[in-house]
Amino acid sequence: MSNSSLIDRSPVRHTTTPVPAARERMSLSDAASGSRVRVVALRSEPSVCQRLRELGFCELAEVSKLSDGIGLICQVCGSKVALSSRLADDIVVEPLPF
Repeated sequence: MSNSSLIDRSPVRHTTTPVPAARERMSLSDAASGSRVRVVALRSEPSVCQRLRELGFCELAEVSKLSDGIGLICQVCGSKVALSSRLADDIVVEPLPF
């Protein structure tokens, strides 16, 4: 038996695996009310970042933004937390799928 008889000569069918779209990063204050997001980074003074982490806004935490306005209310780690919009500007997030 020759090697040429073992080679599959059927046409090659290429399949394309869809590449997931890059998630748009934004500040928590820019996220839509009612959305679920994941914390990507904190960009503030170290003491402020430490306090945000103590409140549950650590990197990779999942957050639900419940309301918007002068301040905003989020649910993080099972607790509702109110933040100023200025403080929410320092929290970089990406949307989570529904």
